[in-house]
Amino acid sequence: MTALQPARHDPPQARGARRPADARVPFPLVDEISRHCLEDAEPETVHIEVHLPGRLDHERLRTAFHQALARHPRVLMRQVQTRWWHRHYTWQLTPAPDVDPVAFPPPGPDALARARTRALTECPPLDASPPLRLEVIEPPPTGGTTATSVPGGTVLLLTVHHTALDGPACLRILATAAELYADTPDLPPPLPTTPAPTSTHHTIHPLPPAPSLPSLPSLPSRSNPLTRPARLAPDHTTTAATAPPTGNGLLLTDLPLPTRTPHPTNQSSRPPYTINDQLLVATYLMTTRWNQLHHHRPTAPVVLTMPIDDRPPGPHMPIGNGTRLTQVTFPPPPPPPPPLTHLLHQTAARTRALKSAAPTSQLGLPATLLTALPLPVGPRRALVRALRALAAPWSPTALVSNIGRVPYPLYFGEAGGRATAVWFSAPARMPRGLSITTAATHDGDRVHLALRWSRALLDDASAAQLLALLRSSFATTHPTPGPLTPPTGQGSPPLAAGTAQETPRPQGGTPPPKPEGATP
Repeated sequence: MTALQPARHDPPQARGARRPADARVPFPLVDEISRHCLEDAEPETVHIEVHLPGRLDHERLRTAFHQALARHPRVLMRQVQTRWWHRHYTWQLTPAPDVDPVAFPPPGPDALARARTRALTECPPLDASPPLRLEVIEPPPTGGTTATSVPGGTVLLLTVHHTALDGPACLRILATAAELYADTPDLPPPLPTTPAPTSTHHTIHPLPPAPSLPSLPSLPSRSNPLTRPARLAPDHTTTAATAPPTGNGLLLTDLPLPTRTPHPTNQSSRPPYTINDQLLVATYLMTTRWNQLHHHRPTAPVVLTMPIDDRPPGPHMPIGNGTRLTQVTFPPPPPPPPPLTHLLHQTAARTRALKSAAPTSQLGLPATLLTALPLPVGPRRALVRALRALAAPWSPTALVSNIGRVPYPLYFGEAGGRATAVWFSAPARMPRGLSITTAATHDGDRVHLALRWSRALLDDASAAQLLALLRSSFATTHPTPGPLTPPTGQGSPPLAAGTAQETPRPQGGTPPPKPEGATP
């Protein structure tokens, strides 16, 4: 059996058949490296948050989610008890869940905040199948907008152990559950329509001047492997910590989906750069300016990790950790600054080359060699952790993961409606300590962005300042940013300081129209 097994679509009479309980799969490369590097202080979780305008029937949703797990049997697994002398970590595939992964926490004014906190601090156990949990957050019976950002709506919050699964795979599971809940055929969603540009623009509050932009002749993957990348300058100026901070923090926001200007002579030509390229450039601008303000290694190159998913997003998508990690390097900023469009075009050329390259080892040759060593897992774990500590100064600056438009409608029938917002976040462990993840609904006009950081790197106030700088940097990468206010009902007041919070949206401007089909 392969490590990444596609979804199984058995005939109806065979779907209830039980599989052998002793089916076992050795940990693939990404799973093993993640397992070696687990830290209790920074749980390895993936957080996925889907906002729906309506409400769902509890038992119908639970049944649909269990059926979705059965259709993707690679999810139903637990780690076999492993001793230090064993040759491999091993997954054991189970015929059914060991525990019910669906929970309905009591509604309340802080239900969503508590669920987000659990998503960052409580990792689903690896020794119980499946290594994920789905929490359904509903508003109080009296209604209101305190529990969710949609009046009367529902939030599906999926927490995943990243040692077992990644974000795209879990979105596929949620899509299957939505199809089963709504009893809709498993068909690709309609092509999204580009939102018409709006004439109302929000004035971005002035920030410090943008950093000088480098001239990028070829954007090499790494000009000199021995050069240490720039680290994001740590900042705890507003926190008087008496003990070393642990865990991750999370901020959620949304950005306007940039409009594309057609080529003057070829209306059907593809844009010279994508939103993913704009996010990479915005992250580079943010990092460079932040470090300049903090007098922190202004001459070091900024290296951004960019995951690439080569799997087809359809019902037969292989489930597991299937993305490969690539690097986009931005050299230090020498004067004079070239035009911003030059930086975007060079970044686009680099990312196109990375995406079109033949798939290689997901984590590179060193990780492949480490997992191939003929050593028991105990010594191999010690070796991996020691080498990771030695290589910490050469770790990339940040991770930028863009799913783009979610390739599924995530439609939960007339009562639940179609997803109006999708956020997800990746772990932000030190020494990198920062991940920026984005997604958009397939018919929406907002980019939903999550900033996740290690508390050993930033405190809450510093992270909010960093997010404001990222928003401003992203706005400079396109000429018509559009309004920065969310659609009606898509905002919530800032939460109390805690593990996760949603940022306040700037006031002003007019909200764009709701996507068609967003309400029942």
